[in-house]
Amino acid sequence: MKKIVGILGLLLVVCLVTTIVSEHFLTGRNMENVVRRTALFGIISIGAAFVIVTSGIDLSIGSVICLTGCLLPWLLVEQGMSPWVVLPLLALLSVGIGIAHGWFITKLKLQPFVVTLCGLLLYRGATRGIVADQSQGFKGGYEGLKWLAQGSLPLPFTDAGVPMPCVLLLLVAGLSAVFLHRTVWGRYLKALGRNEEAARYSGVNTDRMVILAYAVCGLLSGVGGMLFVLDVGSAQPVDFGSFYELYAIAAAVLGGCSLRGGEVSILGVIIGAALMQVLRNAIVLIDAIPNNIEFAIIGIVILAGVSADELVRRAVAARR
Repeated sequence: MKKIVGILGLLLVVCLVTTIVSEHFLTGRNMENVVRRTALFGIISIGAAFVIVTSGIDLSIGSVICLTGCLLPWLLVEQGMSPWVVLPLLALLSVGIGIAHGWFITKLKLQPFVVTLCGLLLYRGATRGIVADQSQGFKGGYEGLKWLAQGSLPLPFTDAGVPMPCVLLLLVAGLSAVFLHRTVWGRYLKALGRNEEAARYSGVNTDRMVILAYAVCGLLSGVGGMLFVLDVGSAQPVDFGSFYELYAIAAAVLGGCSLRGGEVSILGVIIGAALMQVLRNAIVLIDAIPNNIEFAIIGIVILAGVSADELVRRAVAARR
């Protein structure tokens, strides 16, 4: 809870500063864009949190997003397949990728960093080969499908609506929170992250739980890729989804997930994703900040936030 309060306070400070400096921050269109992007990144950040809680890492999230994001319009438009076939097919492909990662890590005892780094290269390269390095789009069709990312659910008695990505994020977050905090499998994942050997001696099938974590991460990455391409309308395999894994990992860590494993907060992850998107939006809106130093500023903020959290943790431990 202290971590959540801390990251929420940092988010409010960034919002306040951006509001003071830029008059465009609180406009309806800009806020809708920030909320929509926060929801999309929040979904993939929750996937990253499932892996991080086991003390693992997944560097292939951005490439899985590229794979499903490019294959969705390619299969629908170029191959003429039905959405009822393509959507489950890509979801199964994403789950299969996660299961493969977990299998290599648990059965061959390879490091998660190495396995997912190879995936980062493999999936983007495969995507570029499949679509011949051509930009993929929907060519003005599939408006009903685009509603999943661009549409809104109207609120009763008002003219406002809730963006569909927010609805999907709430669904994913709710299911994830129940799984991690209210089921025995969630306790197994956290126990595995704290001490894998102790969890194994306690009767936990640690290999199965690791595979499950990577499967969930793969699924949410694939779903995120489809939502991203439905939101923007097109995807270029060269750079679609690039660095998205870093935003997802940063949001999870800022939101209370320890890279040592065993700690997770779904609410904190969502707040962390919101902070990342507000920072990106602030850099665009504030003229005094050059856009080409975006990653430097975000890196400094993340380092400051993680360092402050570690210092507070040490101070609390010393007082005890």
